Amino acid sequence: MLTLVPDLGDLLRLQPQFNAGTVVEVLRELGAPQVLWASGPDPDHPLRDALPAARIAVQDGLAPEWHWADAEHEALVGFLSQYPQGRERLKAAAQAQSALAALVTAPLSLSGALAPDFLAQLQSQATAERAVLDEGPGTRWRARRLTELAAALAGQSGAVLVPLDDLPDLLRLLPQASLPDITSFVPGDLSRRRALADRAWQLREEDDLSALLAALERESGDEITPRAELDAAAAGVYLAVGELAPARALLEQAAHALTDDLPRSLAGLVLARLGQVRDAQGNRNLAQRTYRAVLALNYAPQVAREAAQAGLETPFALTLQ
Repeated sequence: MLTLVPDLGDLLRLQPQFNAGTVVEVLRELGAPQVLWASGPDPDHPLRDALPAARIAVQDGLAPEWHWADAEHEALVGFLSQYPQGRERLKAAAQAQSALAALVTAPLSLSGALAPDFLAQLQSQATAERAVLDEGPGTRWRARRLTELAAALAGQSGAVLVPLDDLPDLLRLLPQASLPDITSFVPGDLSRRRALADRAWQLREEDDLSALLAALERESGDEITPRAELDAAAAGVYLAVGELAPARALLEQAAHALTDDLPRSLAGLVLARLGQVRDAQGNRNLAQRTYRAVLALNYAPQVAREAAQAGLETPFALTLQ
């Protein structure tokens, strides 16, 4: 028996009630020691951090490689854009895509994402795009991709992570599959702490920074949102207002706490930000060594590598609005 667990990809960072911690909690509720990965290939996917940190094994290799379909789609878009009728079709497709984006970026809970009416809306947008661009390059060969994925999953059992917008079609293609029973599921501390950290990494002008710092300081951390990450997120708040000394102290504290057991992105994020703070304080040589440490890691998220590379080329300077 397959249980299809929905995934929002990078949007997990933006949904307080449906984040990486929520997915870990629902997998534990299902008693799943491992999950089949049939979602996107993004190496910086938030669940690539959270699942191993939560000791949930990930089985890869099920989703077909589909990058080539993006190139075919872009070629079709380029062709259609040359003609008035083609541009009208592209406009209609863009409206369907915008409607889909609005659905998945609006405040969303796991139970809301699994509700029949919500899944019907997802299916409606996919149908609308297919109607104007036709199945094939216009839909990035969606039907073919999902048929191949369903064939790969047909002999499997357990929990499988799939993109949220693929759920309606996969439920049709996999009669033996079902959605998780979450009637008694309530997101807990893992979800709450993950939402707090995600929010702290994405500061907004209207934020109450004192309240955010107080919330970060109250937490002890857990396996997917460890104390070191909470310290690094708090350092980002201090950096945003130009308080370099407490930012550096927190980042150095986080750096000293780094271990192989922590989420794999954390070392790169902490060291890249620490290099910037050291640069802003005029410690150029030490900042450069810190940037090089980021680039020497076996894995660092793209944003950390880009920050480190930029810091090596040009000293980081703090600019306050």
